[in-house]
Amino acid sequence: MMPLAFAPEGSLVRIIDIMAGRGLTRRLIEMGLVPGSVIKVVKTMGPGPIVIEVKGTRLALGHGVSMKILVELVEGRI
Repeated sequence: MMPLAFAPEGSLVRIIDIMAGRGLTRRLIEMGLVPGSVIKVVKTMGPGPIVIEVKGTRLALGHGVSMKILVELVEGRI
């Protein structure tokens, strides 16, 4: 398990848990980021934002937010 911020670019990951307050957790769930979901890491920018793809939609998350989403690698680079 690792924070989403550390997932390799081009990988598929499964969300395990969201370690955030109620407001942020609710906002992430509304965007489709729920535990058990598989998402694709499209682009990582070091300590900057990370671009992910959820159900065909691309989202950009800040580094702090992506550190609060715990994921596991589903498979290596695509």
